[in-house]
Amino acid sequence: MYNELAILQDIDRFVPGSVHYSIQRYRREAQWNIEDTGMLVYHFEKNNDEENYLELKFCVTGNMYCREKQAECDYCKFNASTTCVEKVNSIDVLSFSFKPSYLTQFRSKKQRNISDKVLSFTHSSSFSKLLPLCGKTRVAIEALLNHTYTDTLENIFINAQTQILLLYSLDCMLGDNEEVFTCKFLANEADRDKITKAREVLLQHIGEPLTIKELSRKVAINECYLKKGFKEMFGTTIFDFYQSQRMEHAKYLLYDKGLSVTEVSILLGYSSISHFSTAFKKHTGIKPCELLLR
Repeated sequence: MYNELAILQDIDRFVPGSVHYSIQRYRREAQWNIEDTGMLVYHFEKNNDEENYLELKFCVTGNMYCREKQAECDYCKFNASTTCVEKVNSIDVLSFSFKPSYLTQFRSKKQRNISDKVLSFTHSSSFSKLLPLCGKTRVAIEALLNHTYTDTLENIFINAQTQILLLYSLDCMLGDNEEVFTCKFLANEADRDKITKAREVLLQHIGEPLTIKELSRKVAINECYLKKGFKEMFGTTIFDFYQSQRMEHAKYLLYDKGLSVTEVSILLGYSSISHFSTAFKKHTGIKPCELLLR
């Protein structure tokens, strides 16, 4: 999809003695349904140490990027970031590449498991492994995307955060990463899958509002579990998530597709234009008609 994406930010840097990292931030169009994912890549060439490396890759969506971030737009200055019209949804693609000379400091001489062999580059074949994005990993990625450090302090911060990502990724690779949830039922992978499916169902029914009862039936989970699990896994309520997605889709239909306010309110399942207009202004800070004038 790279050819279809409008780039918002492109960072490519090397922290001396540590990691080569890149962050590409793209504008996300409302109609795209992209799953967050991670990957660990181990590249090994026998008798050619210079070509060996370990790479972590992540693709995350749902973050907000301010087009005037460096200058701080007026909305951000006055703590109105939640309604800032300068902010857009983004797709963030992050890559962290480590050389053997850096990783060997962490290895264990006993080499009891695959992590030890990977860090010492004694594992004899290249491989890649998909990584689930647990809550801890998301927090680390969010910190990397939104920190305010510069120069030397930025290098120290990046180095610390990438080591945390490396820890969680190797933990996942070993299969020992039991994430601790406040909601005990989320320890069950099947229940976590149902919560994730509920998010997908909401996105599929962006113009057909579902009640909590209907959504719980579709994913076969108790209503109470659904609400609590969704809040813990995604950091927002079902209603707030759904409203946010609807309004972002409304912006796309109004601004990019050129549909009228009436057409968009109908497509999104609103009973009246006034209800849609009120919801839109609450989310964006402006009325739908004002967006059309931009």
